[in-house]
Amino acid sequence: MWNDFKAFAFKGNVLELAIAVVIGAAFGKIVSSLVENIITPIIGLIMGGVDFSGLAISVGDANVTYGVFIQSIIDFVIVAFAIFMFVRLLGRFKRKEEVKPEEGPTIDSKEELLIEIRDLLKQQNTPR
Repeated sequence: MWNDFKAFAFKGNVLELAIAVVIGAAFGKIVSSLVENIITPIIGLIMGGVDFSGLAISVGDANVTYGVFIQSIIDFVIVAFAIFMFVRLLGRFKRKEEVKPEEGPTIDSKEELLIEIRDLLKQQNTPR
């Protein structure tokens, strides 16, 4: 059983997945910081400092803070848009790398000579 577990745990796909999760978590912190510290304050200035998180309604003893939910939706849209723009930017860089001109096959002198001989033989065998 231990050998089977080791074979599963150290298989390439599992390790790659673990690395992706760790990098994804770190990237999530970067995106959250970008949204909270840069994008949200700028949007707040543009919108005149609107903050929905204080909106609430009291129903009996319960306090329904629907403003926090609205603010979470707005934050999600901002994060999704920021990630979309980042992926789009990466896609542009990737396309620029892929557009490299392809070089034709290089022909050495022996091949050139063989091509000339072939062409001459074709000309001689062509009926006139």
